[in-house]
Amino acid sequence: METGIATTTPDGRQTPLAAGFADPVHDAQACFRAIMNAMARPGTLQKLNTGTLAPPEPLTPVTAAISLTLFDYDTPIWLDRTLMTSEPVKAFLRFHTGAPIVSEPVEAAFALVADPKQLIPLASFNQGSAEYPDESTTVILSGQNFDSSQKVTLTGPGIKDAAALAVSPVPPVFWDQVTSNNRQFPRGIDLIFAGKTDIAALPRSTSVTLTEV
Repeated sequence: METGIATTTPDGRQTPLAAGFADPVHDAQACFRAIMNAMARPGTLQKLNTGTLAPPEPLTPVTAAISLTLFDYDTPIWLDRTLMTSEPVKAFLRFHTGAPIVSEPVEAAFALVADPKQLIPLASFNQGSAEYPDESTTVILSGQNFDSSQKVTLTGPGIKDAAALAVSPVPPVFWDQVTSNNRQFPRGIDLIFAGKTDIAALPRSTSVTLTEV
């Protein structure tokens, strides 16, 4: 399905703007439930049905579905360099969500990361405040695999005893930053890991212990 609206590529070509959800209300509701389940049960994999979504690369269908569900006119978004240099991606997000794109990560309600290996420090994002911790940034990491040999152990709200989580790719210092992020709870960012068909989440309330390999 096409929207009938075109976007202009850097070389001047006109390309049709990719369509959003086939059934915006029900598709967004189903996606929202999957995201909330992932947040409520940190480390668990939640299936996310992307339907017929075919967003412009490097935006993946799962990341696009999350974006169409969570972003709106009141949620400034930050894009990593890979996404920020794609005019079709920016046009897709602006048209379907209305979310303003900001250049400073600290100004963002949500951050989309297409190249997790080059993720900027987590401390660069809005950490929220003691009065309004929910104003912190939610960082969405795309292209994630959940079968990494490097696992972490999770404890905290929504977890009975402990849970294991394996994600990749992430930067070498990523888990040290996540640990520091958790120490400042209730401030701190939340994380969503977006795979090919599944998502997992790591709220700022979750404690992380690196598992020896």
